[in-house]
Parts: sequence; structure tokens; C-alpha cells
Amino acid sequence: MFSRRRLIPFILAFVVTPLLLLAGCNRQKGADAVGTDPADVKVEEIHGDGTVQIDRPEQFLLATVEEHPTVDELHVTGAVTPDVSRSVPVLSLAGGRAVDIRAKLGDVVTKGQVLLVIDSPDVSQAFSEYQKAQADEVFAKQQLVRTQDLFDHGATSKQELEAVENAEKKAEVDVRTAQQHISVLGADPNNPSPLISIRAPISGSIVEQNVTSGTGVRSMDNSPNLFTIANLSDVWLVCDVFENDLHRVRLGDSAEVRLNAFPDRVFSARVGNISTVLDPSTRTAKVRLELVNPGGLMRAGMFASATFRSRTRQLQPTVPSSAILRLHDKDWVFVPLGRNRFRRLEVQAGLANSGGNQVILSGLSPGGKVIANALQFASAAGME
Repeated sequence: MFSRRRLIPFILAFVVTPLLLLAGCNRQKGADAVGTDPADVKVEEIHGDGTVQIDRPEQFLLATVEEHPTVDELHVTGAVTPDVSRSVPVLSLAGGRAVDIRAKLGDVVTKGQVLLVIDSPDVSQAFSEYQKAQADEVFAKQQLVRTQDLFDHGATSKQELEAVENAEKKAEVDVRTAQQHISVLGADPNNPSPLISIRAPISGSIVEQNVTSGTGVRSMDNSPNLFTIANLSDVWLVCDVFENDLHRVRLGDSAEVRLNAFPDRVFSARVGNISTVLDPSTRTAKVRLELVNPGGLMRAGMFASATFRSRTRQLQPTVPSSAILRLHDKDWVFVPLGRNRFRRLEVQAGLANSGGNQVILSGLSPGGKVIANALQFASAAGME
């Protein structure tokens, strides 16, 4: 029988030996994996300013910053609004009460169509004055006939005849004035009635309605309008452009518009106006795009995105798209500093073109060098 003290060394040897063998196998596998990695890079030093010094930098290809003629592009969002020059407010110069509403918000109407009927005391008063003026005119004509007869028989003076003739002319003027007043209020002088019909001044869509049946209508100061009719064959897209990007937008520049409701369709537009006033809270200016509305697809209030394109091409620095690393919502490239040292440099990248190159808006100058594959370099250097 072995004693307990003699048995302990045998147990330790039985347990430790397999563990040592397993550790040796794992070390051998790790050495094999590192040796076969094509991006085996020894990082000698990393500084806080984004520079790194590595061994064997020749395995990373360099690309030259080149210049290519490109069209400047800017992406913004906006909303569809009616063309103000094609929008007409519907007013009533006569006060009263709306008794019959014949059109509603969103309806398509034609020029001359009745929108509502108003029972107006102003029209009643205008007809009363018109009828009084007509009666005064009849009396003035009769007075002129009698005075003319008296003058022919020498029974009255020339001065008296001229005074009667003047009164008759004034009566005619009063009749014409009262008649025009009735027409301006929207009534028919030949149809004495307090009811007047408010008609559409143009053809289009009703984009605003501020009256309902029974609503009191004020005269002369209709605020807000009874209706607003807009011809939506041409519309505006009003966009917000940040002040830092305003230099990239010019009057007459073309733009491509995509509606959120129809993402597969592209509409052509033109910059018609750039506001001279900035919104103090957002630091943006309103830019107005003018475009045709085929088939009335665009409706007031729809959201859309627009891409501005300048009319002239300009030379801009470009690098291969693979040379740009997108990290923490910023664009980075790696530039060589010499002596195996590289620096991570922030740039502002633009759009990529069909040739696989990407425009650099700021941060690089033509002729410089950058790492051609930024992602591979960052992975090898442990800078991700």
C-alpha cells in the first residue's frame, strides 16, 4: 500500500502533463496563423495626434490625389408649395352671410364656377340707391322737357334752362355710378336680389378654405380669404440650405427632385430664387425650385429631396473610393509622412463617380499621396 504522501506526486503529474501539451499545441497554431497573415504588420508606435509608425510600409500601395472636372452637387430636402404667381385669393367686397357653399377644400374648379352664395345687406342697400338714382333721372328728364318748352316760348331764361340741363346730366351720372357699384359687389343690376354668387377667378385647385355655411362674411377686409385657388400645373419646392452651402447654389442651376411619395421618379427643376434672409434658429436660407407638375402628381405639402447641380464643371481633387475610411461619421485618409510614419487626416468627401474615384471637397491638395486601401491599413495598424 502506498502512503498518501507518495500518491500526491503521481496525481499532479497525471493532471499537469495534458495541460502542458494542450498549451503547446495552441501556441503552435497561433504562430502558424500569424505567419500566414498577409497583413502582418509590426506597429512600432502610435501617437495621440493620429500618427503611426509601422514596419514594412512597402506592402501598402499609395494613390496620388488627382484633379478631375466634376459638377458640384448638393443634397437637401424641402416641401412642395403652390406657385404664388399662380395662386389667387377669392374675396367678396360685399358683407353678409354665406348661405350656400358649393365648393370645398381640395376641389378642382374652373374659371367662373360658383363657389358660394352670400345673402348681403350691402347689395340690398346698393340696389336701393340704384333705384333712387333711376327715379331722380326720370324726374330730371321730365323737368328738362318742361323747361325747354318754356324757354322756346320765352317764358323762362337761358340760365334756368342750363341749370335744369346740368341737373339732368348729374342724374345720369348717379345712375351709372350706382349701377357700377352693384356690379363691383358681384350682383346683376338687372336682377334685384340680395343674393350674390362668388365665382372662381381662375381654374385650379382649392388649396385654402376659410368659410362654411352660415359664416358671417365681412366686407372689404376679408382676412383670411374665403378661398384660395392655385393652378398646380407648375409648383415650387422650397428647400432649406445651410449658410455654409449657399455658395454652392446659384440662380438658374438645375436640380433633380425626388418625391417621398414617388421615389422612383425624377423631376427636373431650376433654382428660381435664393432668400437673402437666414432663419436665425436653423441658420438656413430658403431656396426656391420651380418645376412642372405633370398630371398633378405633386401636391402642396409633400416632402421631397433635391440635388443641386452647378451649370459649370470645375476641377476638384479625387482619390480612389477605397482610400477613404468612414469612421465616427467622419471621412479619413492616411497620408505618408516619411520614415515609416503615417498620419490619419480628416477630409470632406463628396460624391463618387463612375470611375471608382471620390471627390474630396476639402482636406487634400492635388499631387499628394494617400494609402490606397484605408480600411486594410487601419485594420493592420489597429486604428479602427
